[in-house]
Amino acid sequence: MDLKGKVAVITGAAVRIGRTMALTLAESGVDICIHYRSSKQEAEQTCKDIQRLGRKAVAVSADLSDSQKAASEVIDAVITEFGKVDILINSASVFENKSLMASSEDDWDSHLDINLKAPYFLCQQFAKSIKPEQRGHIVNLVDWRARRAGIGHLPYRISKAGLVTLTECLALELAPEIQVNAIAPGAILPPPDQDASYLEKRAEQIPLQRAGSPHDVCQALLYLLQSDFVTGEVLTVTGGEQL
Repeated sequence: MDLKGKVAVITGAAVRIGRTMALTLAESGVDICIHYRSSKQEAEQTCKDIQRLGRKAVAVSADLSDSQKAASEVIDAVITEFGKVDILINSASVFENKSLMASSEDDWDSHLDINLKAPYFLCQQFAKSIKPEQRGHIVNLVDWRARRAGIGHLPYRISKAGLVTLTECLALELAPEIQVNAIAPGAILPPPDQDASYLEKRAEQIPLQRAGSPHDVCQALLYLLQSDFVTGEVLTVTGGEQL
């Protein structure tokens, strides 16, 4: 796909990796719909930064825990603003370290609603918006731990494992008009409640002996979006940690 002149929706794009992806795509000629829930100031600043790059941007607030309603609101907003949408990036995520015995029904619901149910209905609305002559791309942000058993982050792991399955199933169902892929990041940014020492400790277990950066994820994103012959792929960006 030639990215210049395309339109992308990125959930959770006001901050962290989502923001970096938005700016990277804007630099490649893409107009951006910034989804956010509560980070209004950050979303507006990201829009200003995109506009300074010469691209159009709009910010849309929606609560992804109300999945179907939010999906309709977001896709309707981008169609109203830009007349089309070519790219959907499901980046918004809940990430909490909950074990079986320590998790509640609310923990389960919050992870499954935001990390899996919302992407499901966003993909549905996105696919409905694609015209017969149009080509589309969906990229889901998953996690390398989605394919590995482990202790901790249990609802999170399950939600991301479901998102991997959704990626692979939709790659089949939506072909050939829409390519569907995923990126599985590793140690890229510390969790919101941690500092840089978190990544330094993680780096000791990574074959490349360092943490990654949002730029590494963006390089993977550009590869997937610019490829016309990759679908159903989960591209791991971990420095080898998944091994």
